[in-house]
Amino acid sequence: MFPRPDILCAVRKSLFPAIVIVAVAFLAPQVQRAAAQTSPAPPQETPVPSPTPPQTPAPSGLIIVLDPAHGGADSGARGETLVEKDAVLQMARSVRAELEHHGFRVVLTRNDDSNPTYDGRAAAANAYRDAIFITLHISSTGAAGTVRAYYDQFGAPLPVAAAANSKASNSPPGGLVPWNEAQRPYLDSSHRLADLIQGELAQSFAGSPPISSGVPVRAMRSVAAPAVAVEISSVATPTPDLLMASATPLGAAIARAIASYRVANYGGAR
Repeated sequence: MFPRPDILCAVRKSLFPAIVIVAVAFLAPQVQRAAAQTSPAPPQETPVPSPTPPQTPAPSGLIIVLDPAHGGADSGARGETLVEKDAVLQMARSVRAELEHHGFRVVLTRNDDSNPTYDGRAAAANAYRDAIFITLHISSTGAAGTVRAYYDQFGAPLPVAAAANSKASNSPPGGLVPWNEAQRPYLDSSHRLADLIQGELAQSFAGSPPISSGVPVRAMRSVAAPAVAVEISSVATPTPDLLMASATPLGAAIARAIASYRVANYGGAR
């Protein structure tokens, strides 16, 4: 005896959802594995390198290092109306502006009422490959309105043994030249520059001598570059304004002399 068709139909309808659920549960993991094998791998992100901080290029070209003398507890020469350390700093700022107006790059060894050591002032110039060091002073004597340029004057060269003994305590990094002898190799170039500056000063300041002079100047002794001292007369001026008025023509005269020196020694470049 066979089951009735209507009963079989009802059984099939009741079992169909269960069969579908079992089939889905059985086939779903296999479908996922097949899809994982055939689907392309997601693109990997390329790491972005961290930005490199820009490097400041090393200073190059001719640098004028202006040294306002004295400072701090060292007042320098004193007059009735001014003190050298203050007046020379004010003049240095004006001279710097005039030199920059002529296209030169300028740094000051001090820009306040400080008093760097001689070696500290020299180090400001020695930090550059091509520098010119000019130390500014105001004299306590001399005819008002005159200006003089000086180059350093050494005594006899150090004996070999004395130079060797001084290296340990007085030499700059590298131990090649004692600090107090650093200017010696530059005496000729300093003398030429001083003469050029003095020639310009003689034209701008009546009564100034036509050529420079060599004198011992401690501020230039450790400078490994052409170095000149410029001294303006004088702190005895009746009013500071008369002295300060000379700053602009002083800067212009120095600028013309350095321009001539640059052409003679660098062919106009730098």
